[in-house]
Amino acid sequence: MRESDSELPERITAPYTHSRPLPPYRGILAVDAKDFTGRPAIQHEAVSRAVPALLKTALARAGLRDLWDDRRFPATTGDGYVFGFDPTRMPFVIHPLLLTLQDVLTDYNVLSHGAVPIRLRASLHIGPLPDTGDEFGGNGTPRNDTHRLLDSHPVKAVLASHKESITHVAAILSDRCYEDTVASGYTGRHADHFVEAAATVEGKQFFQRAWIYVPQPSGPLYEEPARAGTSQEPAREVGRPLQAEGSQGRSTRNSAPNGNINTGTVHGGQSVRNHHVTGDHVEGNKADRVRGFQGDQVRGDKYQGRQ
Repeated sequence: MRESDSELPERITAPYTHSRPLPPYRGILAVDAKDFTGRPAIQHEAVSRAVPALLKTALARAGLRDLWDDRRFPATTGDGYVFGFDPTRMPFVIHPLLLTLQDVLTDYNVLSHGAVPIRLRASLHIGPLPDTGDEFGGNGTPRNDTHRLLDSHPVKAVLASHKESITHVAAILSDRCYEDTVASGYTGRHADHFVEAAATVEGKQFFQRAWIYVPQPSGPLYEEPARAGTSQEPAREVGRPLQAEGSQGRSTRNSAPNGNINTGTVHGGQSVRNHHVTGDHVEGNKADRVRGFQGDQVRGDKYQGRQ
């Protein structure tokens, strides 16, 4: 065999040919500095160095320094940082790490006196990734999706709409991450702290259910009603359930006897009067766009006094 032949890379494994073991599951944390490209070039290196240093400090304060010492496939992204870790520690990365990172950034931004303030988006995901221990380790679909979530419209919109002097961290969790850690009750944050979102990325064919978490909110947790990215899915308010799987392409018939059907923004007033309809009696005007819950909020016995 010629010497040059031995320098060829290994043949790429063809998928679907035979069964093989899954790579080890890893938790993945990626962070990205807001408005990095809009900063003067002289600040880029300082921000690139500061982001991993801030992460390291936050991990130490949160009692998770071992995650930094044992991090897998770490890499700088120029305006951010990413690394893998033992997925059993994901509940602790969600809380207290994200809240601690908010505190660390608050301290840093106060001390920077506005010179180089840093606000971070963070994304969290779980999945099987090859862990070869070299610079090529950690590549795979879960890693790609983590970065897509980091660049998605909901988390960018939330951080942009919250006060920069208060909210320094906005996080987005993949649905798998949320179901395994938050919905299952393993993390020290109630599920009510998390808001469902439709994650889309401008210019990318990407659409996933995800969950927004803001440790120190200072603004609304919703998306403005505008089309997000190039996805064919319309933008939704963060917190509005996604369409059930398999329901795309089906026709939907809306019916409201003796009432009105609204499929968009309502301008002006509407008079709604329902008679001979089982349920609550509604009479009055409904105007403008309604945000948040659009149903009744009942405390105590709903039928008290009706007997």
